Amino acid sequence: MINYDVVVIGGGVAGYTSALRFLEQGLKTAVVSHGQSALHFSSGSIDVLSNSPVDGKAVRAPFDEIDRLTQQMPEHPYSKIGRASVLESLQWFKQFVGNHGLPLNHNQSLENHYRIASLGSLKATWLSQPYVFPLDFDYAALSSIKRIVLVSVEGFRDFQPEIARAKLASMPELEGIEVRVVKVGLDAAGLETRNCHEFRSIDVSRLLRQPQHFSQFCSQLRNVATPNDLVILPSLLGNGDGLTLMDKLAQETHLRFHEVPTMPPSLLGIRVEDTLRRAFIEAGGTLHVGDEVTSGVFRPSGEQLSLACIYTKKLKTVPINAEYFVLATGSFFSRGLVAGLYKVTEPIFDLDIATQGSRDQWYSERFFSQSSHPFLSFGVETNQHFQSTKAGRTLENLYCAGSILPHYDPIAHGCGGGVAISTGYKVAEHVIAKSSLNTIPDAISEQKKGEMA
Repeated sequence: MINYDVVVIGGGVAGYTSALRFLEQGLKTAVVSHGQSALHFSSGSIDVLSNSPVDGKAVRAPFDEIDRLTQQMPEHPYSKIGRASVLESLQWFKQFVGNHGLPLNHNQSLENHYRIASLGSLKATWLSQPYVFPLDFDYAALSSIKRIVLVSVEGFRDFQPEIARAKLASMPELEGIEVRVVKVGLDAAGLETRNCHEFRSIDVSRLLRQPQHFSQFCSQLRNVATPNDLVILPSLLGNGDGLTLMDKLAQETHLRFHEVPTMPPSLLGIRVEDTLRRAFIEAGGTLHVGDEVTSGVFRPSGEQLSLACIYTKKLKTVPINAEYFVLATGSFFSRGLVAGLYKVTEPIFDLDIATQGSRDQWYSERFFSQSSHPFLSFGVETNQHFQSTKAGRTLENLYCAGSILPHYDPIAHGCGGGVAISTGYKVAEHVIAKSSLNTIPDAISEQKKGEMA
């Protein structure tokens, strides 16, 4: 038998946000994670709200839009949290990861900014890493750019600069700015056992950690770009060392870089995951990595249910007990939800699911539809405090956070990171408040026992 105050199931942004808040408050906390999270596929930026769930229009001021959601979409996770708490959670997250070596930046106005994506499109976001060049909605930052230089790395096929160049060159906002592609080579002796067409970002990152290869890379970049350029570079540095090598690259070349995420694995996203995991372990958290929860034991608690313990694949018959549990296993991509022929289920505890109609109503007929696919807004039913339900009965100590929640579309609305952080944080606040109240009777009881003795 293993005992914790809180067990968080899932090692993504939502799960770690909750877990780190618990540790800050002195709660004994464990995270059960089956492996790599969706951060390995992410941009490494945090989107709060890019497109309105109400009318689909681009959002400039995301927190103003959250006020509107509260009135028009009360079931949206942001509506349950409220504008002030969403902002509080994001500011906490920004400060926390910054204190652990990963600075994140946003506009002072609290409005969105644009980042240049890997195929040359512009994506609205709210928090970005230091080497993501932020463009305001009025593109004022472009006035300082003489050229946009896209770097093509020989042997690396997960970034297509010619496609991005064509997209950028066609934008009216960039009229008068030269957009060009330059090539740099790699001495692939360190990768000689691999087909050069199979290099991934992590392979190149390992090569560039070697001083001689890094020095050659710097020299080539200095030869093809100037400090007046914006150098768009596929994210190839930072596997295991955070921003150390990117900082060194900027210092040695004196160039202005804009990193774009590549095909998975995305080093920008991995930096976020590494930062959160490292901070969790350093703070004394217990990480059950490479394991997954298989089942739980429920007990009646008045009209509600309580989750007494869980079992995992590795520990088999050894129960993990906790006062509170947080389910942050994600959506379909990470198997937090599973779609059968006629039914969507939550595979661990068989929690109640918010779905819409029969299977033919789960999706739009056209894959690239103007409207989002309904299944993207499916998730586990919860109350206002994100407590889940099973067979219509509320689970008083099992909370849900992140993309396992329903009534929002993280892709179409550009709000995945913001919902993950704000719901993970809000769930933690609910649990912290309840756990502090529950310790008072215990303290009184101990005092009476002492007096009786």
